[in-house]
Amino acid sequence: MKKLLCVPLAFAMLGAVSITGCTNKDAISIMGKESDLNKPYMKQIFEHYKQSTGENLNIIAVKDAKFEDKALKRMGTKRAPDILLHFHNADLNRFNVTQNFLFLNEEEWVDELTENAKAYCTDAEGRLLGLPFWESSVSGCYYNAKLFEENGLRVPTTQADFNGLCESLKNKNITPILWPADGCSWMAQFGLDPVFADGEEGKETLEKLNAGEIGYGDIPAVTDMVTWLDNAAKSGWFGKDFLKKGWDDISPALASGEAAMTFIWDTWFYTDFTDGKYKKEDFALMPAYMGTAGTFEGGNLNMMMVNKNGSKKEKALAFLKFCAAPENYNVAFKDIPTVSVFEGQNTNIQSKMVTEAAEKGEIERYERVSTASTKIVGYSADDMMQALNALFRGDMSVAECVKRMDENRIEKARASTED
Repeated sequence: MKKLLCVPLAFAMLGAVSITGCTNKDAISIMGKESDLNKPYMKQIFEHYKQSTGENLNIIAVKDAKFEDKALKRMGTKRAPDILLHFHNADLNRFNVTQNFLFLNEEEWVDELTENAKAYCTDAEGRLLGLPFWESSVSGCYYNAKLFEENGLRVPTTQADFNGLCESLKNKNITPILWPADGCSWMAQFGLDPVFADGEEGKETLEKLNAGEIGYGDIPAVTDMVTWLDNAAKSGWFGKDFLKKGWDDISPALASGEAAMTFIWDTWFYTDFTDGKYKKEDFALMPAYMGTAGTFEGGNLNMMMVNKNGSKKEKALAFLKFCAAPENYNVAFKDIPTVSVFEGQNTNIQSKMVTEAAEKGEIERYERVSTASTKIVGYSADDMMQALNALFRGDMSVAECVKRMDENRIEKARASTED
């Protein structure tokens, strides 16, 4: 009876306590953020595993705001989970990954991953950190195609054309870009990705930055991006009150036609967009032009990372193998709107915007794996946005903003090594 009740009970309690889940000495433990573990595909794979194998799982769900600190305290102790769910982001730098987690390059399921999913979970040394098991998306510039058609506007294919489009929209009293400066911080990484992802030059630039041989101020493209953002704000392309616009303002502005474009991801239209004068079917996808190269950012994925010091690491690896099998992940992701993370993923739903862009060959041409937020040591999206907001308020110059970004990055990198 204990096996039958464990996983459902854990999820029934998720909203009530910070850490929950009944314990079973023989079961592997999985630790993650409460909101992450509550995703339907996560609950589905846990339940499917239990029913298919007869094995139990100890689910450790932590309140989101406390997750990083609690997980960090547990690693390296007897209370460390067998599997930790984590994104490949700046917070992961706080963990001693080499000391605490297995590298998974030799697992038999590696070839089951799409190239972008594999690249997202790979560190700068080429080591596979975890199994990506998450919804994926394509980030870029999502625009109101119907509004463009109504106003006789063409979709741009260069930075210069995009700048002209923004000016034309502003002259029609339409906010060109909904830029949610109040509390949202993901946008700048889109512009930075090409700088560090493209070819040998990008790889070399990233290596030198992380080694402390150069800073942002030594990379002209970083200044180009910040300069473009500064000019866009001053030109009114973000609207008059964009510093007060936040997450809850994106959908109303786009649905009403107040704003024409925003830098975001396709799954947002299925989770947060509410139809108004315009519906999600009216929107389409183009590359984000932010003063660097036009780009799409591949999805940011939650990874299942295996504790190398745990007594159940072989059982944890078996669980990852279960999750990476087509007959299992296709059960979990049935009818979930996501770009495929696995080569054999075929029960998920792909957005109209991404499908249309892929048919034109644009995804293949412009998409880059998420690079700035995952590969730059000390990168913090919140720090980037704080510096940019100071620039937008007129508190500092472009050069001072780039310098502040560097200072914040170096401070975060130093703190991660101290942890």
